[in-house]
Amino acid sequence: MSTEPIERNELPGGDFEGRAHGSSVSMFFERELPAGAGPRLHRHPYDETFVIQGGSAVFTLGDEEVVGSAGQILVAPAGLPHRFRSLGGYTAIHIHASDHFIQEWLE
Repeated sequence: MSTEPIERNELPGGDFEGRAHGSSVSMFFERELPAGAGPRLHRHPYDETFVIQGGSAVFTLGDEEVVGSAGQILVAPAGLPHRFRSLGGYTAIHIHASDHFIQEWLE
């Protein structure tokens, strides 16, 4: 573990996997996504927190659909199937409550 700052642009793949840095969380930095873009339905064995920084997206969280916009935070609890589709300009930090990424694709 290092107490030195970590340069985001030097992270492998551009994302932060905590175990490589002595952290108990991992972060996925969602770059600006055009309308319609987003991942397939999936789930994690831990909570995922979406900190929306720009634009908006429609999130499917289990059986619910919710629109999340810049300045809002959404949480997908552990085990809940989820996905999102950008409505344009979506940028966010996705915080995974795990020291590494674990993802099960459902479609």
